[in-house]
Parts: sequence; structure tokens; C-alpha cells
Amino acid sequence: MRVLTVAGARPNFVKIAPLMKEMRRRSSITPILIHTGQHYDRAMSDQFFADLEIAPPDVNLGAGSGSHAGQTAQVMLRIEPVLEKLRPDVVVVVGDVNSTLAASLAAVKLGFPVAHVEAGLRSFDRSMPEEINRIVTDSISDLLFVTEESGRRNLLREGIDPWKIHFVGNVMIDALEAARPRWERSDVFERLGIAEGRAYALLTLHRPSNVDDGKTFAAITAALQKAARRLPMLLPVHPRVRPRLPKGEGLLWRDAEAGSPLPEAGIICVDPMGYLDFVALMSRARLVLTDSGGVQEESTMLGVPCLTLRESTERPITTTHGTNRVIGTSPARIVDEIFTTLSRPIHRPGPPPLWDGRAAERVVKILEDQVRSGEARAAVA
Repeated sequence: MRVLTVAGARPNFVKIAPLMKEMRRRSSITPILIHTGQHYDRAMSDQFFADLEIAPPDVNLGAGSGSHAGQTAQVMLRIEPVLEKLRPDVVVVVGDVNSTLAASLAAVKLGFPVAHVEAGLRSFDRSMPEEINRIVTDSISDLLFVTEESGRRNLLREGIDPWKIHFVGNVMIDALEAARPRWERSDVFERLGIAEGRAYALLTLHRPSNVDDGKTFAAITAALQKAARRLPMLLPVHPRVRPRLPKGEGLLWRDAEAGSPLPEAGIICVDPMGYLDFVALMSRARLVLTDSGGVQEESTMLGVPCLTLRESTERPITTTHGTNRVIGTSPARIVDEIFTTLSRPIHRPGPPPLWDGRAAERVVKILEDQVRSGEARAAVA
């Protein structure tokens, strides 16, 4: 059985790692990996492949960056002849980036069944490009693998046939647990000068709604900087964010190999990090501040308090069963929520249902059963 898996961006790589590993364990499956090239620099691609022990892709489309329409179109144009040549039995897509949508559209138009891993997540905010990608991908997929019960409910409400939906758990947690022995040994603390027991926050910002408008970004940054007078914040800077960072805001740039003690206060900017270093930093953080979906899930599993700088989340289980609070982007509320969180003892709930490190095993077993029996292909016949 030829299973073609598509990935294109940093969060995709985390999700495909356990899937590719599980597929390679099975002699009945010939796994094929397509890298669309949506994220293409070393920090956003090569380092993650190395950290997650993913074999080099069979094909790299080299689509690169661009507008949403341009990037989606490039992936579709470049993947179509690859699909026609390889003739997979099923195309597996993960997450909600432009590569996910493009590969799904190209595959179904050629008559190949599509399986969507991490289906059914909804923020109910259609101003988010990812929300459109999620809705369209789910509507044309033949197998939908959900990470939490809200995903199943959302898909049923949208009229998806129940037999297509499978609650399997979260492959991001598979990756987190599989790599635990290696990220626990990371020397990133020594390189950044973070002494044992030193309190700090870990910050990520990359969503267009937060960083593309100069006034909005400056207001968020000013609020964070006010709170950072009490607790230093480490900010691995996403490549698209670097040129947008407000000038003259007192941000401290630091070489990841500096080794000198971490400053007592301020927002400390560092270059993008590999998976192992980033998760290691998250695991010991006093607080995580983010606008990323995956970080909400990882911090939940690690039991680290998380404040999400958005008005909504597509991962509600991180708020009901995890450590996440969605606080919006009001500067006054950001400061208040940070100080409130720091004043409370840390509560570490157990993992959500089926977040047990075996999601990839369930996904691949279902692929074997349904694709080989012809059920998935029958849906597009």
C-alpha cells in the first residue's frame, strides 16, 4: 500500500514524525514523503527533520513563500504531476497550513482518497486563514482523524458522515514523548545561561493578526515588556516576524551560544530553535505565552501554565483539561493575566483522553484496514 504523506511547515514536521516512523515499521506499507517547501530555511525545516529523526523527503516541491493564494497555487501546480506519477493509495495531510489545503485539493481532483490528521478543530473565526484551510480540507477528506472530542462534534455538525471520523488522540504528543529522552538532555540551558531553578517565560508570536499591524504588535510588545520587568521572557523569533519587531522597545538580542547568565528582566530575542531545544525550554518555563496552536497542546502535556494571545482557540481541550487560558490581546489584560498566573501555584492536570503516545499507531492501523479494504477509495469512486 502506497501512502503519500505531505508536510510543508514546521508544525507539520512534528505531526508527521510519528506517522512516518509507524509506517516504516510495517512491511505492508510503502511510505512516501513529500515536502512542499513552504518552510524552507534550516531553522524552520532541516533542523526539525534532524531533531525528529525524519528521513529526507522523497520529493521536495520547493514551493517557497508567498501570498496565501500564490503559495497554495504553487503547491497544487507542483504536486499534481508527482501524484499522477506515484499513484498513491491514499494521501495523508496534517494540520491546517496552506500545504495541507493545496495537497488535499490536488489529490481529490485526481481521484485519490485523502486522510486528514488533526481534523475537526475549529476556532469559529473565519478571519484566520488556518480556519478556512481546516474547513475546506475536512469537507473533501475521506478519513478524518480527530485529536479531541470537540473535533468529532464539529464534523458531525457540518454534516460529515460519522463513519469517516476516527478519534485517535494527538500525534504531536507522540512526537513529544518519543523525543523526551533527547530533549531532556538538551544543553540549551547552558548555552543560554539559564541556571537551575531560574524562572523565565517562553514567548512565541507569529500570527498575522498579532504581528502584521505595526500598532497592534507594538502594543502587545509593550505590555509584554512591562510584565518582563518581573520575569524575563525568551522569544525565539520567527523569520517573518524579525523585520516587524518594533524599534527602540528595549528588546535584547542574544546569541544562542552566549553562555553568559540570562538577564534578570526584559524580552530576550534569540534565533529560531530546533524542536528539542524549544521543548526543553518549554518544559522548565514558569509560563508560556503564545499565539500558536501546537504550543497550547505541548504546554498542556508538560503541565506548564499557558496564556494564549488570541481571541479564540481551535483546541478547547487545552482550556478544559489542560493548562491553557485564552486571554486575547488587550495590553491591560495581558499584564494582569501574567501577574495573576505568576501569583498562583502551578496546577498540573493529567493528559487529555487518548493523549498517550499511541495516536500514530491508531492512525496507521485504520489506514491499513480501510484503504486496503477499498472503503476509503470507494468514497471518491
